[in-house]
Amino acid sequence: MGFYIGAFILFLLMLAVLELNQNTLLGFVLLIAVSALFVFLRCRAANGGLRFLCWLGWIALFALILFATWPPVRAVPAVEGESAGATEIVTLRSGQVQGVLTGDGAVEVFTGIPYAAPPVGELRWREPQDAEVWDGVRVCDHFAPMSMQPTNLPIYDSLAQIIGYHDYKISLTDNSRAPVSEDALYLNVFRPAGADGGLPVYVYVHGGSLQTGQPWYADYRGENLAREGAVYVNFAYRLGVFGYLADSELADESPNGTTGNYGLLDQIKALEWVRDNIAAFGGDPDNVTLAGESAGAASVSALCTSPLSRGLFRRVILESSTVASIKPPHSFRLLDEALASGKELKARYGASSIGELRSIPAEKLVGEAETQHHMTVDGYALTETPYESYRRGVHNEQAILHGYNSRESGPFILFSQASMKDYEQRIRRYFGEHADEVLALYPAATDAEAKAYWAEIYGAIFFDYSHYCLNRLAVENGIPAWEYYFSKENGRLGPWHSGEMIYCYGNVPTNSKLFDARDRELSGQILRYFANFTKTGDPNGDGLPLWERNEGSSRLMEFGDETEMIDEREHALFAVLDAMQGWTD
Repeated sequence: MGFYIGAFILFLLMLAVLELNQNTLLGFVLLIAVSALFVFLRCRAANGGLRFLCWLGWIALFALILFATWPPVRAVPAVEGESAGATEIVTLRSGQVQGVLTGDGAVEVFTGIPYAAPPVGELRWREPQDAEVWDGVRVCDHFAPMSMQPTNLPIYDSLAQIIGYHDYKISLTDNSRAPVSEDALYLNVFRPAGADGGLPVYVYVHGGSLQTGQPWYADYRGENLAREGAVYVNFAYRLGVFGYLADSELADESPNGTTGNYGLLDQIKALEWVRDNIAAFGGDPDNVTLAGESAGAASVSALCTSPLSRGLFRRVILESSTVASIKPPHSFRLLDEALASGKELKARYGASSIGELRSIPAEKLVGEAETQHHMTVDGYALTETPYESYRRGVHNEQAILHGYNSRESGPFILFSQASMKDYEQRIRRYFGEHADEVLALYPAATDAEAKAYWAEIYGAIFFDYSHYCLNRLAVENGIPAWEYYFSKENGRLGPWHSGEMIYCYGNVPTNSKLFDARDRELSGQILRYFANFTKTGDPNGDGLPLWERNEGSSRLMEFGDETEMIDEREHALFAVLDAMQGWTD
């Protein structure tokens, strides 16, 4: 009996590995066959040596099956589930495209439309070039590859989904991996079916620390904004070393003298494509809202003061990041630092020239994402820091909607929680001469308090404070600004970093037990706020609680158990950060 119980448990573990690793169905069939053979042979083995060999053979064959039925690379379909058919043909400047309808026929989705030439070969680390013109009708029913980036084993991603998101679903239809490529400068359009013109346009920049990310992520898919009457666009852009390497040789060969901002220039190129083509999808090129989350919001923040993006959008939405503080906490560095980092990278690969670096396969360079993922003041896309531009009254947006979450720090300190043993040391290491002020504001007396206080302080340093800076600069420049504070707990991410996105885009599942009725009500409210802002520049509308403008940089709309205005909670800590950065009113 013990043998059968042990064999059954091991068999279940093997099945779980195949499922979590998204192996093909053939792997499951082979495992069942090999397992049956093992039981048959093991039961007939005459001695302990043969029995051991049976166990060893079973495990070895399982390893062979695991690698032989590894999930293949397969493009992600434009529509989840069944499609209601093909759309009408749309004529763009580069050629004709045809998309697909969602299952209910309410939204048309066009995916994988090139907005620039592939940045490969000699175009690696150059400004994006115009997309080539094509003949015939381009069928846009699958997403293009995600930009070149570090990827994990499928089983790692599955475990992250279980541990972080708590919503892993067992399926035998997801036995594939999404493609990754340097050739990834494509965009996607979601529009209301039958759109005939004049619709507001929403352009979304995905996050991922400027190192990772892709446009088909379910939390920020655009079907529901399209149902609210907007044309939604998102896209891939160059990431990591391919998007943000800076080098003096690259600056010399550029007609614009630029280096270090290739991913940002891709975003500008996508906005230019929207200006030139969105009317063909029924969108109004003069009514564009540019939005982003995390590093996407940091990018939007930079584009607010880039001379190259002037006139390409009217208003902005920034979720959980800006680069508006004097010293941005992430996604940004000055050119001298960027050039020094690029020089070190060349030395690591033994490259004496950019030509030699271009000859290195992308798969080898992709591991440098961690060292090269910051925008910079290049004198072209950014002529100075965003803070300096705002202080001179230079900006591109006419209205701002922005905010942050109550537990932004969650994923970043998951394995580095504070305790009384190191709480004060952490505070003193970061705040230096201002540490006593912070310890007085957050006087931890227990491990639980140390953990909670450090989580709040970390979130304020890297996310909350930059929004406070942006709001003050907006008020100073007469830009209408509405700020939110997302605090809704749920069975999934809750108010961790990125936890608000599934609400903002109306993608809270209708049948998931991880969310309740309040979650779905809140999702509907935030989606309407976003849609109203996209249409008119004001989030308020019929049936919604009044969202006051943040004219004193102190009043926020809380999206939590209630939807109501609250006072900013962290002003005292923000004052310390002001002193550290040298902020003056």
